[in-house]
Amino acid sequence: MNKNNAGLRRLAPFLIVFAAILWGFDGIVRVSLYTLPPIIIVFFEHLIGFLIISPFLWGARKAFSLTTTQWFAIAWVSLLSGLLGTLWFTTALVKTEFIPFSVVFLLQKLQPLFAIATASILLKEKITKRYLLWVVPALIAGFFMTFPDGRVDLVHPGTLSAALFALGAAVAWGSSTAVSRYALVGQSETVITGLRFFFTSIFSLVALILMGQTAALSSPDTSQLFRLVFIALSTGMVAIWFYYKGLKFTEAKISTMLELALPLTAIVIDILWFKNTLQPIQYLSALVLFFCVYQVSRLHKA
Repeated sequence: MNKNNAGLRRLAPFLIVFAAILWGFDGIVRVSLYTLPPIIIVFFEHLIGFLIISPFLWGARKAFSLTTTQWFAIAWVSLLSGLLGTLWFTTALVKTEFIPFSVVFLLQKLQPLFAIATASILLKEKITKRYLLWVVPALIAGFFMTFPDGRVDLVHPGTLSAALFALGAAVAWGSSTAVSRYALVGQSETVITGLRFFFTSIFSLVALILMGQTAALSSPDTSQLFRLVFIALSTGMVAIWFYYKGLKFTEAKISTMLELALPLTAIVIDILWFKNTLQPIQYLSALVLFFCVYQVSRLHKA
């Protein structure tokens, strides 16, 4: 292993945590676009991201050496994670009048389950007892952060709808973690990020046509377009690039736990930005989750 790769391997977990923290702030900007149909937000977010990274993608075109399976993996991640995951996540945020801002993020605490299952099947990653020792309490803590009284609210339809969209995003993103890592094998994170945003732009354009939303393509005003550019340069394409750079040197089962920095960030934002006060059990659960994430990060092989 050369010195550059050794340095990146040590830095990899921190890059993933940094990307997850950026995603925690993503909701603030995304919620402000509530007047736009979610599919329009997804389309412009990925189109703008692709246009920004395309010069770098073109510069790396000679390095393209993807296998057929890797092309399929990129297409799969673009459809499931890029389109459906982002669409469901955005839809859940639009419904934040039904559930608190942080709950949209916290419901994604189940994401590790799908990432772990996919990693064990696709990448043959071993699930050790030491790993499960920290995963189980982390998931339990995430549940009580979301539902402090220990009960899921099934009475109000809006609450259930928002929760299901957030859960759908967790399934899409969680099951895509291992597939993304497979696509990154021997490849540049710039190439994989660029191709993901290209394919997602195509998929979301087809989706909005099928959904009859073509008339809404002209709906974003100047202020909204500026926010979409800001998303691409921070919590969108740029965050994905940092995430992929870290994921190349981090097992999927470790990465998905490090990504729990996202709901922790959302809790802080909910308190400071939206002035939502949490119950004592939620603060305790957040501390437990943070400690579990720290312990899992120590399992990373530098």
